[in-house]
Amino acid sequence: MKMAGNTILITGGGSGIGRGLAEALHKLGNKIIISGRRKQVLDQTIAANPGMVAVAMDIEDAASIRTFGTQMEKEYPTLNVVIHNAGIMRPENLLERDTTSDAEAMIATNLLGPMRLNAALLPLLMKQPAATIMTVTSGLAFIPLAITPTYCATKAAIHSYSQSLRYQLKSSNIQVIELAPPYVQTELMGEGQASDPRAMPLKDFIAETIELLKTQPDATEILVERVKPLRFAEYNGKEKYDAFFESFNGAMSH
Repeated sequence: MKMAGNTILITGGGSGIGRGLAEALHKLGNKIIISGRRKQVLDQTIAANPGMVAVAMDIEDAASIRTFGTQMEKEYPTLNVVIHNAGIMRPENLLERDTTSDAEAMIATNLLGPMRLNAALLPLLMKQPAATIMTVTSGLAFIPLAITPTYCATKAAIHSYSQSLRYQLKSSNIQVIELAPPYVQTELMGEGQASDPRAMPLKDFIAETIELLKTQPDATEILVERVKPLRFAEYNGKEKYDAFFESFNGAMSH
């Protein structure tokens, strides 16, 4: 992925990792379009970053995504990078009755959202000389946090989907990159996460990610150092993986 001169769409670009990526890539000389459901958050972000634009979209709604795709093709015909960052993360107690509403929302946003948006935008991306699709998964795609089972399952699914998408597009003009963040200081799970000392500071995560994108232009996965213990946990064998799973979940439950 080249680092300047792109027209980049970032879903969930009004806050957290999405906003951090949007601002960093904006400063490098890219045209940035952010999307999301919260107009106030989008407006605040573009007000702080002159030249950035925002377009509202409900990533849970298939019809909204189709309309959005048509709008992108008409208004931003040079769009060549899509960063699938929008996501929601909710804890679930699987022993409670009627617990599927949060699961269904996470599946719609985190899994179906990127799939539907790709379907809507692939014809436009195929027209560009070079294009990039970046999926944002998580270290939890590789070792689940048991209190957020559906979130972790959606991220594992997007990891698998990214591999298949990359293979199907291998002879095309489109590069597929997976960005797998560790636990980062954002408000994904509430305000407390933004100041949790166990989480990686957002500015540090963005800086390391941008440096990796600059130095590894052909990478298929972007992995900051903090996420590697999760990403490669299974490489150590089942016994060590099981022990790591227990210790990781024990530490994160407090």
